[in-house]
Amino acid sequence: QVQLVESGGGLVQAGGSLRLSCAVSGRTFSTVAVGWFRQAPGKERDFVATISGSGRTLYYADSVKGRFAISRDSAKNTVYLQMNSLIPEDTAVYYCAARNYGTSARTVEYSDWGQGTQVTVSS
Repeated sequence: QVQLVESGGGLVQAGGSLRLSCAVSGRTFSTVAVGWFRQAPGKERDFVATISGSGRTLYYADSVKGRFAISRDSAKNTVYLQMNSLIPEDTAVYYCAARNYGTSARTVEYSDWGQGTQVTVSS
C-alpha cells in the first residue's frame, strides 16, 4: 500500500500562486504514477493532472492547462503541483493519488489516496 501526504494548501488571492507537495512512501517511487484531483463543495472529485512513474508522461485537465505544472523529485519521493494564475474556481480540496506506472485521469483507477489539502482562492 502506498502512503501519500499532501501539503502546501492555503488561502491566496486571485492571480497568485501555490505549490502543493505530495510525499510518497511504501513503494518504489519510480513505479508509482501520481495524479492530482480536486473536489469543491457539493461537486464530484475532478481530475487535475497526472505524471507517470518515469516522469516522462504528463497530462492536464483543460481547465488548468498552461497554469498548473506537475513534476516529481525522485530524491525526495515527492510530486509537486505548481499552481499559477489562480482563479476562484480553483478553490477546492486537492488530493494526490497513486497507481502503478501509467497515467490516468479516472479516479477509479487510483488505489491509494492522501487526506487532501484545502486551497482557497479569494477574488
